[in-house]
Amino acid sequence: MSAEASDERLSEFLADPVTSTLELSAALDRCTKALDLPHAVVYLADLQQRHLVPLTDVAPPLSIDDSLAGWTYRTQSLRVQAHGAGGVTAWFPLLDGAERLGVVAVHGEALTARSLTRGRALTALLGMMLTSKRAYKDSYASHIRTQPMHLPAELVRAFLPPRTIGDGRVVSTAVLEPAYQLGGDAFDHCLTDTRLHATVVDAMGHNLASGLTSAVTLAACRNARRSGAGLAELVAGADRALAEWLPDQFCTAVVTQLDLATGMLYWSNCGHPAPLLIRDQRPVVDALEREPGPPMGLPALLSGEPRVTHEYPLRPGDRVLLYTDGVTEARVRDGSLFGLERFADYVIRATAAGELAPETLRRLIHSVLDTQPEGLRDDATILMLEWQPPART
Repeated sequence: MSAEASDERLSEFLADPVTSTLELSAALDRCTKALDLPHAVVYLADLQQRHLVPLTDVAPPLSIDDSLAGWTYRTQSLRVQAHGAGGVTAWFPLLDGAERLGVVAVHGEALTARSLTRGRALTALLGMMLTSKRAYKDSYASHIRTQPMHLPAELVRAFLPPRTIGDGRVVSTAVLEPAYQLGGDAFDHCLTDTRLHATVVDAMGHNLASGLTSAVTLAACRNARRSGAGLAELVAGADRALAEWLPDQFCTAVVTQLDLATGMLYWSNCGHPAPLLIRDQRPVVDALEREPGPPMGLPALLSGEPRVTHEYPLRPGDRVLLYTDGVTEARVRDGSLFGLERFADYVIRATAAGELAPETLRRLIHSVLDTQPEGLRDDATILMLEWQPPART
């Protein structure tokens, strides 16, 4: 097919109103033909980011840690595989902005500049289709699960944003375990034109009421944030919401805002472990350690004092970690605690190795899980933000 005919077919595909209603498998088939590509397969990362599961073809899942497809997912880079019987497979990272969704395999007889360009176009289109449909299509959520999900976990996950967000100035990425048996841990992050907002929450208990507490807290923070509230007002709004609607529940939390132009980090600590700053491949001890306020929902009972906000200037390349105590209090195989030192050391080594922030957290949470033969005793959540402003010229 000529380039002109292929471009015309692609334009017709994109302009057809039916395209937006197609199931992803049908859209993949039509889009692949429109781009004049021989064959393509979508692989989605499972919920715990251990395997890549084929969306359409009958094929076994691929290990993220031990396959060429996994290498593409881990590094977000193109990988090309030649076959002994002839032909090649190009593996493209499947992304939603900064978030990793999976990979796309494009098979053909040969690799050309044209097929690479069209493979990237196919992957970009599929990423947008997945993003638009997964909010209301249960098929996406079902496909990436490997076991039944408990009701409290279902409740919390309904409120969670994408795992990773970012632009050219900052990235924020998070992981949360146990994936299918969550209790009260949750995270939130979002970007505006000028700020990154990031929050980690740890609700009392490990049941449906705990999940409801986290959900109300996230909703209250978002409501205040979208109304233009400042950090202190935002936290006070969450306090009021919990006190009014769930007076017997509370949660600890760290709520942060990062000024994307200046790198100034603002935060309020509500009875939670202090954030950890990694700078120049070492922890800056106590840099973000402040006297914590009472947990969210309790100020009216414990103190009449207003919430305190803190600030600290970040430098380009700094990584800030928000986490729950389920991470540092996890037990390794010899019975000792995973601990803050081991936690920081892992992030430092990953940074020195040049790992992307989402991959650092994926591997870190797996290292915690893999030393827990009987499973985690508590929810474990990590959110890492990395400020990387463009160099000034």
